[in-house]
Amino acid sequence: MARPLLHILTEPLIARNPITLQILGICSALAVTTSVATALTMSASLTVVLVLAAVIISTIRRHVPGSIRLIVQIVIVASLVIVIDQMLQAWLYDVSQQLSVFVSLIATNCLVLGRTEGFALHNPPLPSAVDALGSGLGYSLVLITIGALRELFGTGHLLGWQVLVTTEAGGWFTPLNLMLLAPSGFFLLGGLVWAIRSLRPEQIEPPEAIAPHPGEVRR
Repeated sequence: MARPLLHILTEPLIARNPITLQILGICSALAVTTSVATALTMSASLTVVLVLAAVIISTIRRHVPGSIRLIVQIVIVASLVIVIDQMLQAWLYDVSQQLSVFVSLIATNCLVLGRTEGFALHNPPLPSAVDALGSGLGYSLVLITIGALRELFGTGHLLGWQVLVTTEAGGWFTPLNLMLLAPSGFFLLGGLVWAIRSLRPEQIEPPEAIAPHPGEVRR
């Protein structure tokens, strides 16, 4: 029985979040989350590419030979990424410079190819679009959360608004410069994964079988 569209949309938010559960697209989650603005821009860019790619691939899925399906998917995604990148450079040049090459790397993002290959290639356009939107929102939720924490505790600001008054401005808060460095994104993401899996133990992978030591007799 086909799953309801609402379930397809909401499942990737927490239950099957592409970053915290499937560990997809973590490179951008670590690299572009120094501020909410860059996290929002990257999230919107990836979500638009993901939804459009899913609709296009789902529409032509019956006409694409299996032997070249990955090539077709990559060409479609790369074309959409080029359009999005050019639009960002035209309208949001400063943010585009901060994102650097990571917008272009959407073409190789595991999340995009994972959803097009795993869902859009086997389902009609509407469910594929809903699945892509849900995955994009789940990805965005993690990026914006990490970006907000890093910007808030790294600068005391959120989207340019001063939230924590720093000592330089006569307040009590001393910005934590570590939050603006790459390792902080890694630790925050790890902490987020740990927190979610502590609240939802069903997301914990079962332990792998351990091979016996040479000479050890298994009982």
